Amino acid sequence: MQTATQTAGLLGSVPRPAGSAADAPEKAARASKEVLGELDALVGLDSVKREVRALTDMIEVGRRRQLAGLKAASARRHLVFTGSPGTGKTTVARLYGEILASLGVLESGHLVEVSRVDLVGEHIGSTAIRTQEAFDRARGGVLFIDEAYALSPEDSGRDFGREAIDTLVKLMEDHREAVVVIVAGYTAEMQRFLSVNPGVASRFSRTITFSDYAPEELLRIVEQQAEEHEYRLGAGTGEALLKYFTALPKGPAFGNGRTARQTFEAMVERHAGRVAQLPEPSTDDLTLLYPEDLPEPA
Repeated sequence: MQTATQTAGLLGSVPRPAGSAADAPEKAARASKEVLGELDALVGLDSVKREVRALTDMIEVGRRRQLAGLKAASARRHLVFTGSPGTGKTTVARLYGEILASLGVLESGHLVEVSRVDLVGEHIGSTAIRTQEAFDRARGGVLFIDEAYALSPEDSGRDFGREAIDTLVKLMEDHREAVVVIVAGYTAEMQRFLSVNPGVASRFSRTITFSDYAPEELLRIVEQQAEEHEYRLGAGTGEALLKYFTALPKGPAFGNGRTARQTFEAMVERHAGRVAQLPEPSTDDLTLLYPEDLPEPA
């Protein structure tokens, strides 16, 4: 962002690559209930799930009102995602696109993920071209701009990021039904981003905040990873993981779900180093992870 945490998993379980319309899956769109079920299966994110369901309900009821010959409330679909890294923002953006496609709001619902380096050029005029190209790749789906605040650095000077923002605002107005735009980043920085251009804030319907994961939720992510890859937590390992995650510094470098997945990867590696020394390991030896398999605290 597959539970956000599952799909972004390791050892061959990775998120679906963000791509262009040409790269969008050719299979039929999943029903919205199925996609919402995947959303509900994500660890934590309770407030995020409520927000997405509220948007989905508005769109669905609006569609039914139109079919009944009634006026439908205009549902602005562009969103701001705020929160720390590793909290599932990309995954939820992908699921949101799938939901909109299942409801007929978007043609394909595919996700195109970009950042400043994809939008801002080095020469006058090149930024508008890059931004247009990214927007065109996202036609029929979702354009997800990660760390969008980097387009408006505080010491901007002659920075071309402002050109990308201005171009994006115009494209969103001229092609309002073609693409859903989601901008994401740290909470304080995104507030500054929204204040740069008067047209920016007006284009986004709401802000959804992704909270950091609690130690219990990080443990659940590790448990999911273990189940997915046919490992089990041995006696005392769950308690050891809770202590480990509670003690981890929660500064700007903390990766949330990413940290949980990296912890599981480290445990699998340490487990392999331990079990490789056994002449004839049993099934339990090959599958059980113990407290000694946890990585050393930084």
